Amino acid sequence: MNLARYCLTNAAPPATDVALEVVGPAGVPLETWTYGRLEDTILRVAGGLRRLGLAEGERILLRIGHSSDFPLVFFGAIAGGFVPVPSSALLTASECDLILADSGAVCVLHDGATSLPAERIGVRFLGPDVLANLKAAPAGAYAGTQPDDPAFLIYTSGTSGYPKGVLHAQRAALGRRPMDRGWYGMTRHDRLLHAGAFNWTYTLGVGLMDPWANGATSIVYDGPREPDVWPGVLEGSRATLFAAVPSLYRRMLKYADVTPASFPALRHGLTAGEALSGSLHADWHFRSGRPLYEALGMSEISTYISSGPEVPTRPGSPGKPQEGRRVAVLAEEGDDRPLAHGTAGLLAVHRSDPGLMLRYFGREAETAAAFRGDWFLTGDRARFDADGYLWYEGRADDVMNAFGYRVAPEEVERVLATHPDVAEVAVTTVAAGNGVDLIAAFIVLRQGSAADEADIAAMAAAGLAEYKRPKLYRFVDELPRTPSGKLLRRSLQKS
Repeated sequence: MNLARYCLTNAAPPATDVALEVVGPAGVPLETWTYGRLEDTILRVAGGLRRLGLAEGERILLRIGHSSDFPLVFFGAIAGGFVPVPSSALLTASECDLILADSGAVCVLHDGATSLPAERIGVRFLGPDVLANLKAAPAGAYAGTQPDDPAFLIYTSGTSGYPKGVLHAQRAALGRRPMDRGWYGMTRHDRLLHAGAFNWTYTLGVGLMDPWANGATSIVYDGPREPDVWPGVLEGSRATLFAAVPSLYRRMLKYADVTPASFPALRHGLTAGEALSGSLHADWHFRSGRPLYEALGMSEISTYISSGPEVPTRPGSPGKPQEGRRVAVLAEEGDDRPLAHGTAGLLAVHRSDPGLMLRYFGREAETAAAFRGDWFLTGDRARFDADGYLWYEGRADDVMNAFGYRVAPEEVERVLATHPDVAEVAVTTVAAGNGVDLIAAFIVLRQGSAADEADIAAMAAAGLAEYKRPKLYRFVDELPRTPSGKLLRRSLQKS
């Protein structure tokens, strides 16, 4: 079982069919990759990496922006039996340092346009010239990997304040099959446009793996990303499916001209990453004449709850467990027996699901703590209704959702606390209306300090990717705590 081979050959697409299309403003094609050319180039990358002396199973940190090079190298590494570590082009050098150190990557493959970690003994830095050579190298062969062999390592926010690696197996491609009917309603004739960046599991899976595993076309947009450009991109690219976070749909309705006559090829929209409000779904359906189908997922398993063409939407609920998934709600403390419908508890996925991660990389204790018997605990609280629809009840921990990205408050606090004028800091999300939550920093300054919002925002910009930075700063005299000294972040959300 090799994930790259499965995605590229499962549907046995004709070599001349279009697998990947990179489009610019108004959906004008910039690059077109047939299945034949795509597979050939991916196998060239696999062979080229092997000729660099890398051993199967070794990890490769990818520092590549939003271009076709990203999927070519990502899938090429998997095809060759290596373990790519995708990372956001928005990360700062210090954030890259943490990922490089934790992953134990033996090389950093970059395009010369992204921030890079500091050099480390034994780590090779391979730049744009190597990228070009890899795509022209003699083609290699798919590695003979097994279903439980590592395929890729992706980093997500950890509650310790440091990123943690989620290690996925080659079998992860099989674990995505329930989405095809349960969420997309996808066929080989579809053209799926994804609005996200490649490093995100939402984009890697929904935007690339799944269209290719179905013999469909993946569309990648390269151009300005203001909300009013998307209707033109959708129409010009002839996208039949569109995947984005709810906030983008909301901004399109606010800043763009959306009518039932817009983008006539589009059947429906897909949304995940953050909760879809009933009002936004209703507004989109009214303005565009098309439904939005929501899914709930996470880096550890991708999506597993959804609505879709065969699962009618129920406003406020992300849908039902996809066919074949074993999903339950467990008591917050106690055994692993599923609770009855209507009772809220911890949302859990059975460990037999092929889409579930192998483990948290290098974190045996944290991996063990994430399981209770045969169930993986997602960290979400939820309940099922009598019809099997899931209703989200919030996180069991303090992990925040910033426009679809999971962000641990401890990570943001750790950076802001290094400012010499900050005595204490707490970070949480606050409601900004219309279903939007913003990251806010509550700061206690040292006595006599002259620091202001601009000073502290500059500290955040130097050490955090843009999506992790607070959008609001509030200076307070003290932080709310329990008698034992534990921080009460949820009290700040009400202040």
